[in-house]
Amino acid sequence: MMSNPTVWWLLAGVTVAIELATGTFYLLMISIGLAAAAVAAHLGVPLPGQLVTAAVVGGGAVVIWHWQGGKKPKALQANANPDVHIDIGELVTVTEWQADGTASVNYRGAQWTAVLAHKLKADAHPAAGQYRIKEMSGNRLLIEPA
Repeated sequence: MMSNPTVWWLLAGVTVAIELATGTFYLLMISIGLAAAAVAAHLGVPLPGQLVTAAVVGGGAVVIWHWQGGKKPKALQANANPDVHIDIGELVTVTEWQADGTASVNYRGAQWTAVLAHKLKADAHPAAGQYRIKEMSGNRLLIEPA
């Protein structure tokens, strides 16, 4: 029969291998708890203490990791992310708005259909001028006043 530390180390190794196969980073946090239980077993802590060590350390690591991840700002969707589309944030000039709320703009040597990213009030009409590309939706530019 294997000793308790050996079992804990094997469980930690298995969770690391599963994490590498699945990409679930939380499994690494669980493996930290399993490794802590292995260290506790080496120090002669009885089995109930080893189980508590694994649960507290692994569960605590998961909670801390989840809490840290929640503090990050939400990623932009790809069609509005300037890291994906280099055109986001660039300026275009609208010379005339059509009755249907679209405008034809020349951008990068091609004609694009542009629409306002935000709807105007019922009685308001968009003005000609400079606009910033906020998002790309297919072959349309969603623009906002610069």
